[in-house]
Amino acid sequence: MPDEILLEKRGDGVAIVTMNRPLAMNALSASLRDALSLAMIEIRDDPAVRAVVLTGAGERAFTAGLDLKELGADTSNLGAATDQNPVSNPVRAIEACGKPVVGAINGVAITGGFEVALACTILIASTNARFADTHALVGVMPGWGLSQKLSRIIGLSRAKEMSFTARFIDARTAYEWGLVNRVVEAGELLQEACALAARIASLDVEFLRDYGRLIDEGYDMPFQTALAHEVKFSTARNSKVTAKSIEARRTGVLERGRTQL
Repeated sequence: MPDEILLEKRGDGVAIVTMNRPLAMNALSASLRDALSLAMIEIRDDPAVRAVVLTGAGERAFTAGLDLKELGADTSNLGAATDQNPVSNPVRAIEACGKPVVGAINGVAITGGFEVALACTILIASTNARFADTHALVGVMPGWGLSQKLSRIIGLSRAKEMSFTARFIDARTAYEWGLVNRVVEAGELLQEACALAARIASLDVEFLRDYGRLIDEGYDMPFQTALAHEVKFSTARNSKVTAKSIEARRTGVLERGRTQL
């Protein structure tokens, strides 16, 4: 694995992926994006990995987005802003791994880095985290999903405020707006993210993949259509469930309820 990405696989089914360019605020250079794609392919193909934690090296930045030095030196690199190839598009790389990704936002997530954060399944932020959409400052339109995802998460007016002012919001505001699930002290971030990922990894990965599809597909539909979609989807999926498989899981369900409530 190239040095721009650190990949650690833990015994509890969790992989930690760290974007490792701290002196450049973990900016998404071409080599880092390529390394991230390789890491996500390795995770996709490893059945022992069932959940992922994605973070940045250091405490300054999750990632500051596309490397502006590269863009300034060669405008052909602007193609990365809209390229849908996972090798050059980190959002597509994250999606291609096919497993839940907990984003541990350790510092700033700016523009393309904000888009990478939005590609994660769940976000946990440290008190150092800040978010900004500076596309308007750079003069490059988003192409990795931010313009559509952000408004669906925090609301249309708040999304426009962020995108039209390029101002940062802090971790507490991100929590209040529903962008992140929780905020923890910097020293607790990785532990908290890994604990959440381990709990996800303890469940059936194929079931979670199907459940994620059901949630995501229904979210894009009108409510009544989504309810009908759930009935159709769950009827097809549940027809494959046997009494024997439920009985085999019953003890685990009861034990989990006793120890984790």
